[in-house]
Amino acid sequence: MSEYFQARYAVFFVAVVLSLVLLLLMGAVSIHFFWPFLVTSALVLLGLWDLAQTRHSLLRNYPIIAHMRWLFEGIRPEIRQYFGESDIGGRPFDRDTRSLVYERAKNEHAEEPFGTELDVYQPGYEWFTHSIAPKAKSESEFRVRLGGADCKRPYEISRLNVSAMSFGALSANAIRALNLGAKMGGFAHDTGEGGLTQYHLENGGDIIWELGSGYFGCRTKDGKFDPEKFRDKSNQDQVKAIHIKLSQGAKPGLGGVMPGAKVTREIAEIRGVPEGVKCVSPPYHSAFSTPRELIEFVAQLRELSDGRPTGFKLCIGREREFLAICKAMIDMDTYPDFITIDGGEGGTGAAPLEFENNVGAPLTFGLVFAHNALVGAGLRDRIKIGCSGKVASGADIAKRVVQGADYCNAARAMMFALGCIQAQRCHTNHCPVGVATQDPRREKALVVPDKAERVHQFHANTVDAFNEIIAAIGLADPAHLEPHHLRRRINFTEVRSYEDLFAWLEPGELIAGTDRPDWHRIWTNADPDSFRFQPQDS
Repeated sequence: MSEYFQARYAVFFVAVVLSLVLLLLMGAVSIHFFWPFLVTSALVLLGLWDLAQTRHSLLRNYPIIAHMRWLFEGIRPEIRQYFGESDIGGRPFDRDTRSLVYERAKNEHAEEPFGTELDVYQPGYEWFTHSIAPKAKSESEFRVRLGGADCKRPYEISRLNVSAMSFGALSANAIRALNLGAKMGGFAHDTGEGGLTQYHLENGGDIIWELGSGYFGCRTKDGKFDPEKFRDKSNQDQVKAIHIKLSQGAKPGLGGVMPGAKVTREIAEIRGVPEGVKCVSPPYHSAFSTPRELIEFVAQLRELSDGRPTGFKLCIGREREFLAICKAMIDMDTYPDFITIDGGEGGTGAAPLEFENNVGAPLTFGLVFAHNALVGAGLRDRIKIGCSGKVASGADIAKRVVQGADYCNAARAMMFALGCIQAQRCHTNHCPVGVATQDPRREKALVVPDKAERVHQFHANTVDAFNEIIAAIGLADPAHLEPHHLRRRINFTEVRSYEDLFAWLEPGELIAGTDRPDWHRIWTNADPDSFRFQPQDS
């Protein structure tokens, strides 16, 4: 309670006390105390307005003092001009992305004067090849159908959806707002590995239930998968698909982590873990240990969920292991309905810095590899590919489609739409805007209807921008996007298209016997019965 009053409301309470003291002095000593009383009274009224308004969570949690943030944002262009691209306002990429998301979430114009501020001659700069004869922008959502031959309940998924973020990592109000936004916009909301909760269900938005190695929400007392609990919970109309989390881009090789400060009694009951103790998921699943067993688990979950689309998510590590899964699919004639590729640049609420910066393939390379692997194994027409990892704009979606994805998921951008200011206090339970906290007083600052509308508007405006890019390229459908539509600067004098940057496999090339040495080696060494390396005789 002391932190709540002394830090968050300190300025407001000082203004109240000063106003009372000045009022007494004005009556007992001199009328000249009226002018300072007027100033402090104005601050008190401002603080009361901050507490009552619903648009800004930061003002509700930090009345009066939070206005300093908007003051500094107002002079940011001048700060950038005179002091350069320092850490003011966050890291450059995330700051600019955050501004774009805020504008779209508020339904404001995102146009900028004077053209690009990027160095177009810097290696790594990318652009789309537009057409002299562009198409009219389509109003279609160009949804993607999840569900193969073994799926009884296919789902038409949006090109942009809410990526995996658990209740626990996020507050109940944040989950409510995301799901209500998904309901309003007709897109999907991934639960994250924390389990399916009442907060995911109360507003009626489409749900993708993610199962991590902790099996939260459908686990036995010793932490194993409980089929009956899963069957009971998954057979709800709101649940549209099932997602098995193998690994996460920000920390592949580690399980999920929730600091003990955020493991409240409610979360402990939902997850089946001790209250107040750091909750760490195992780094691997107990339900399977080989590629074949993984595919069997996919089939089991699809059957238990009454035929809902079922897939898995991973960050690409050893390419051979992914190809081993492909071989298991072919041998068993059983396939996931979708695979989500998570990039090494993806976000998280808590992970060791070494893992964030040094483990896991970036999304571009993971996507291109996974797409090529499924094409080469003759499986691409059976399996849809989703992706996640710093997707925040229409251009991001279009780039990922070029690289092999069918649709995208966004976590960080959706948090920005909720009002996240990237204070990076997620792990402390002291989120200043009520997004990533289990403190009920901080959480109240996040007003669900207002933030749900922002999530909805961000999604709608971003998908609209994606459609504009498709039309500018001269295409009537994003399915016609090809690698040659995206160019990348290699150095000052060399530019290459994605068609030339990567080797793209032909359908069934791995099955037929590829003459590409790198692909031949890893395909030959891939074992559908083991994730361990077992080189074959040459």
